Amino acid sequence: MTTTQPHFTLNSGVELPHVGFGVFQTPQDETADAVQTAFEVGYRHIDTAAVYGNEEGVGDALRRSELARSDVFLETKIWVVDYGYEQTLHAFDKSAAKLGVDQIDLLILHQADPQAFDRTIQAYKALEALLADGRVRAIGVSNFLPVRLERLMHETDIVPAVNQIEVHPYTQQRELQAFNREHGILTQAWSPIGGLRTYNGGDTPLANDTLVAIAQAHGKTPAQVMLRWHLQEGRQVIPKSVRPARIAENFDVFDFELSPEEIARIDELEQGMTMVPDDVDFDALGIEIPES
Repeated sequence: MTTTQPHFTLNSGVELPHVGFGVFQTPQDETADAVQTAFEVGYRHIDTAAVYGNEEGVGDALRRSELARSDVFLETKIWVVDYGYEQTLHAFDKSAAKLGVDQIDLLILHQADPQAFDRTIQAYKALEALLADGRVRAIGVSNFLPVRLERLMHETDIVPAVNQIEVHPYTQQRELQAFNREHGILTQAWSPIGGLRTYNGGDTPLANDTLVAIAQAHGKTPAQVMLRWHLQEGRQVIPKSVRPARIAENFDVFDFELSPEEIARIDELEQGMTMVPDDVDFDALGIEIPES
């Protein structure tokens, strides 16, 4: 298995590895070990978020590793409760302290907040200020639909470097992906193998006959085929696991290539479902982000 990988170049000029390691729903007390395993396998991009409650675990793994800070690409997200200009500047301080770093490589807004989009705009303007000050190297968004991106770009100066959205064979969001491409925004795929569908009562693509057949043809797993499909279509991927064998498996996707016909067969699996509605009342959730 190779431990080197190619990179995407973001619109800010910053390079982002093709495959990142996600820690969504990873308990704080398991995060450091999972990230340490990821480092040993070869991952160099770690994706976390303030609302995940495990930024400290990511920071612990970074301190325990022998990697130079410049060798690790750290990405985290500002939660909606901390939107607003001054609030978002403080949210950066909270996340940086928990991660144990002075600079965050990619800082993004976790959701659009349609109920208070003015605060969303002010939060993004705070990201622009952090970028100008060198405290972050790139900025972006997550779960933003085209209508939200259009307003954001109309009222701010810097086009987001990424839009992190749900993409896997059953949920492809092609219109949104096309909008991202048109504006030079990299699509980051969360839940890239569809595993989070089980939390919504759905099935995952892992047992899909088409994916199983393609995987057998390449001597790979369905998960590896899905990750390769993303990469060949130009998306960055952020698989997650706490199991060492699965962490290694998800990184072992650089030694084979899918044919155009196989790509087309996977494209045809679209079911048009997404787990992220655009009308959530975030204030009603009552989620607060603690201080460091």
